[in-house]
Amino acid sequence: MPKPKVFVTRRIPDAGLSRIRAACDAEIWPDRLPPPYETIKGKIVDCDGLVSLLTDRVDPGLLDAAPRLKVVSNFAVGFNNVDVPAATERGICVGNTPGALTDATADCAFMLLIAAARRLAEGILDVRSSRWLTWEPVGYLGVDLAGKTLGVVGMGRIGYALAQRCRGGWGMHILYHDVQPSIKAEDDLGAKRVELDELLRQSDFVSVHAALTPENHKLFGEAQFKLMKKTAVFVNTARGPLVDQGALYRALTNGTIFAAGLDVTDPEPPDPKDPLLQLPNVVIAPHLASATVSTRDGMAEICADNLIAGVTGQPLRAWVNPEVAGKRGMG
Repeated sequence: MPKPKVFVTRRIPDAGLSRIRAACDAEIWPDRLPPPYETIKGKIVDCDGLVSLLTDRVDPGLLDAAPRLKVVSNFAVGFNNVDVPAATERGICVGNTPGALTDATADCAFMLLIAAARRLAEGILDVRSSRWLTWEPVGYLGVDLAGKTLGVVGMGRIGYALAQRCRGGWGMHILYHDVQPSIKAEDDLGAKRVELDELLRQSDFVSVHAALTPENHKLFGEAQFKLMKKTAVFVNTARGPLVDQGALYRALTNGTIFAAGLDVTDPEPPDPKDPLLQLPNVVIAPHLASATVSTRDGMAEICADNLIAGVTGQPLRAWVNPEVAGKRGMG
């Protein structure tokens, strides 16, 4: 029997890629930059499976170009790049990679939080450019962490993991905003569920872990930043479009908030001329929250499991649209 044919839009770690190659007739896009939309469309015409990344738009037009397609395995916990209803309508399974990146992303959120709070990026730049002259009693003054209040927007796995670190290590008080209550966060961490406006007013640190949906596009804008403390630090490791970057720039330059730490931007990468890149009180990382060897290997394994299950008619390990099972007659 011929192997199922699949297209992989970027090289993923060998922990998953070697399994895909063994089980499938796989073509892997070799470049660092993602393939153009029309290229993907052409590559998957006769494919049974597709491994996509967040940079790949998987919409009805793409899906209709691949009449044999059985599964889209997204190498990410998020799947806002995939039109899931369109895939479901066509009987195509969609998989993602949750769980594997929880700790790494929570660590990254805290890294950005403390780096922004203690003006680390500004200090490093001054050392390298010889602007650091001597130890100064009032130089590079940041804000404290111990005993402060952390506001978590989106108390899922990653939000909980960050809150756990901040509560256990720095004795922070935890507020959270979510459409669903988190009994675990309330019982384990003494977290309090509040409306977003109250969270913004009371928190010393605001960390975003919400999914990107049409409803919360640019959830953080001028009005939200004005509610925050002047000493507050804003952190986003979720999705760039959750934030109005123009409003964030004005909040940072006007002293509306103290600092920000971002692992995601809109677009990615940001325009080199974006004025946000010139500010001393913002730390911007290149979307590296999940970038540890064990995390990316774990993501690759889940991604491979999803792909292989989808092309062989089995339930996916991490299934975004399990209702497709009925349409496909899957076991």
